[in-house]
Amino acid sequence: MQKFTTLTDVAMTLNIENVDTDQIIPARFLKSTDKKGFGANLFRDWKYIKDEELNPTFALNNQQHGPILITGNNFGCGSSREHAAWALSGFGFKVIVSSYFADIFKGNCLNNSLLPLQVSPEYLKFLFDTLEQNPAEPVTVNLEEQTISCAGKQESFEINNYKKICLINGYDDIDFLLSKLDAITQFEEKYS
Repeated sequence: MQKFTTLTDVAMTLNIENVDTDQIIPARFLKSTDKKGFGANLFRDWKYIKDEELNPTFALNNQQHGPILITGNNFGCGSSREHAAWALSGFGFKVIVSSYFADIFKGNCLNNSLLPLQVSPEYLKFLFDTLEQNPAEPVTVNLEEQTISCAGKQESFEINNYKKICLINGYDDIDFLLSKLDAITQFEEKYS
């Protein structure tokens, strides 16, 4: 997994609420258990009118691609498919910002090096308003300080401390345990 500490880049905006996992990655693309290739079908039914004809009204087809996605409230609701996190990550996103995430989706993101960053509804509105006026305005996410900032306005966010440690160090659950191997060995030796 990749390490994540601070990211400053342009953000893509998808101002739609209640985006469920079937909209993120339609069920017909869930035939693989390999994480590769899912990014190409992210928001497939919104992205294309038919076959490979891009939908000119879909927001993400009209924006510069960046690693941050700002999206509406209740993102990732619906079924608990981990493929949704795979598709977002495979497309190149590292951070998804919303005012609410479904719990299972949030966990799937964190397990796949994707930061689901929950902000207040007021700050989310500020981000949409700011980026509508200036799409090139950079957004900064500082995981160590647990802050997000844009156009001089900052907000703090919460994250599970264990998942924060894993993201900062690029650990999955097994890597975290392996990082404690010396302490585990010393404990075993002490009580053997």
